[in-house]
Amino acid sequence: MGDSYLAYARSKFRTRLPADRQFTQSHFWMARDAQAGYRVGFTRFATRMLGEIVEFEFEVKPGDEIEVGQAIGWFEGFKAVTDLYTPLAGQFAGPNPELDAVVGEVHRSPYDRGWLYRVTGTPPEDAMDAEGYAAFLDQTIDRMSGRGS
Repeated sequence: MGDSYLAYARSKFRTRLPADRQFTQSHFWMARDAQAGYRVGFTRFATRMLGEIVEFEFEVKPGDEIEVGQAIGWFEGFKAVTDLYTPLAGQFAGPNPELDAVVGEVHRSPYDRGWLYRVTGTPPEDAMDAEGYAAFLDQTIDRMSGRGS
């Protein structure tokens, strides 16, 4: 992981966004990966909204072709069971091999040990850098707090 971060704070939410990632409006991050295309994970904002994740399962296997928006599995948190969608198309290259042992890291360390899976493919055209995602978070948080349009 890179050492450069963008500090972010809005309302009661604070985080550090890794500058070496791309982000989506569905609150995923994507980072180049030496083993297979990109690692994908939830942003800190997503983990805050979802709560602690206690169980998960992927319904695709390594080598399967996946499309943007496809449900590739599910996860269960204390708040709900939710489908896991993919933000990029390509070939599913497998889950984080440590995820079974460290599922709590998805919440505690979403940008480091808590990544979800790998995909060989390319990020969508509307992927944002850290600054773009910070601006998107401003709009999202303002809408949630009733300050946005």
